[in-house]
Amino acid sequence: MPGIGRATCLALAKAGASVVINYSADSSSADELVKQIGSEQAHAVQADAGTINGAEEMVKSTVERFGRLDIVVPNAGILPMKEIGNTTEEDFDSTYRLNVKGPYFLVQVRYARSQEMFEADSVIQKALPHLASGSHIVLLSTTLCHASTVTPNYLLYCSTKGAIEQMTKVLSKDLGRMGISVNAVAPGPTGTELFMKGKSEQVLNTIASFNPHNRIGTPEEVADAIVFLSSEGSRWVTGQVLGVNGGMASV
Repeated sequence: MPGIGRATCLALAKAGASVVINYSADSSSADELVKQIGSEQAHAVQADAGTINGAEEMVKSTVERFGRLDIVVPNAGILPMKEIGNTTEEDFDSTYRLNVKGPYFLVQVRYARSQEMFEADSVIQKALPHLASGSHIVLLSTTLCHASTVTPNYLLYCSTKGAIEQMTKVLSKDLGRMGISVNAVAPGPTGTELFMKGKSEQVLNTIASFNPHNRIGTPEEVADAIVFLSSEGSRWVTGQVLGVNGGMASV
């Protein structure tokens, strides 16, 4: 069962993009995806997505392999089911590290290189190809930030996605002057392996009933929205959070 990251890689590749797939430890899924797409169009990189060094490695490897960087989709994240009463400091730090710090500094690496472009002629050839006007950053939020009822165990997760939505709005103003668009998608319940794990058929049917279409979304439907926000067709869309939830909630 594919996740949103895998579906996004496949959809972007189908649209003609070369893709770099990040993995943290086990390369098997990333390697299989590279094989499926084709090594001439896909590349796997091991890096800790929650660290500055990991962000630098992903950018460096992308530019070395494909010569430029046009689209950034920081998809890595965790969903701890923690009410405030049983959240530890380690829970808090690890969740913010991957869900917020990782995307924040991945974008900063991109932004810092754009400053080098203006400060040192010697790096123009390296920075300009992957920081051209018209590039796109697509962040990942959640419809739960906008739902009318949310259970207490989503508190920690939703707080990280609230941070992502503020990053989307503020960064779009900052990076817009360089022609870089920044948007986010906010998926509703989506049939990924992580989402389906441990849920009975009755629970899944109940969740599906909250949607006017009476079903759960697919990773491919979220991926299609990410492709749109990564394309020329979204050139006048920035600073927006797009709900991809079949009308379950307004974003």
